[in-house]
Amino acid sequence: MRADRLVSLVLLLRRHGRLSATALARELEVSTRTVLRDIEALSAAGVPVYAERGRHGGFALLPGFRTELTGLNPDEALALLVAGSRRGAQAFGLGSALASAMLKVVDALPESYRDTAAGAAERLLIDPQTDLLSRRLVAEEVPDSIAAEVLRAVFAGHKLRIHYAAVGQAPKWRTVDPIGLVTVRDQGYLLATRSGADRTYRMSRVLAAEELAEPAQRPDRVDLDRTWQERSTQFRTGGDQVTVLVRVAPARREDLVGTALAVLAEEADPDGWLRLELTFQDPRHAEWALWQLATNAEALAPQWLRDSLRNRAAAIATRYGVPS
Repeated sequence: MRADRLVSLVLLLRRHGRLSATALARELEVSTRTVLRDIEALSAAGVPVYAERGRHGGFALLPGFRTELTGLNPDEALALLVAGSRRGAQAFGLGSALASAMLKVVDALPESYRDTAAGAAERLLIDPQTDLLSRRLVAEEVPDSIAAEVLRAVFAGHKLRIHYAAVGQAPKWRTVDPIGLVTVRDQGYLLATRSGADRTYRMSRVLAAEELAEPAQRPDRVDLDRTWQERSTQFRTGGDQVTVLVRVAPARREDLVGTALAVLAEEADPDGWLRLELTFQDPRHAEWALWQLATNAEALAPQWLRDSLRNRAAAIATRYGVPS
């Protein structure tokens, strides 16, 4: 909306002092012609913005001009700036809105605290794009048009029609009653019900969405955190779960336990290794978890798991045992 863009333009000038039309266009994601029209609109509305000519010129506000956005102390603003550094908003198509809000947060501070808070936020990194092994952590992309349609249905309490591509199935249309949205490690999820049954949809698999006029069948209030915990528990306790007995080097215990659904028993062997009884989602999950630890772990039972790991190791040995 133009009103929001005009506010953002003023806040950018307050923050940076002077910016060229090209720089403003880049920040606001519009054309330079649009920026010039916005500058004229601000001047007509009485905002003291003026142009400075020359090589280092640009647009600026008269010294001392402030917008009326107050009420935050430095710690509150810092908390919001740190929260704003998270990429969860991208999963719901709110990236541009978040950037605009952060400008307003910084502007809300007294001038003496403004640079301090902004600088402190730059020294905290939340959810980096790569881990310590330089593996890129790619956030799932959700088209803004789809995210906006889903958000409208969630906030308005209307039924939602989605074209959804479930794993291993052809995409098909579903009509759901949206409950809320959750983002976990840059992956967005839509919590909903369909024909009264709980459903959880990954946002990146929604190929199209359409808000309907019909009211959604859902409670007036929702504890989204509790709902998410309940559905997570249902997921972990579903499927073809398996229980295995393993030995693991103490230094790799957390690596193994972190991949399991549950630790049922644990004791130390005389040689210092740990003996654990663990639950995994299914046989494939158990085999994958043990294979990652190589010789730092040993599957004791069941026999099918030992056979699977032995067969995989034999295949690798055969592959690299013959000179190419």
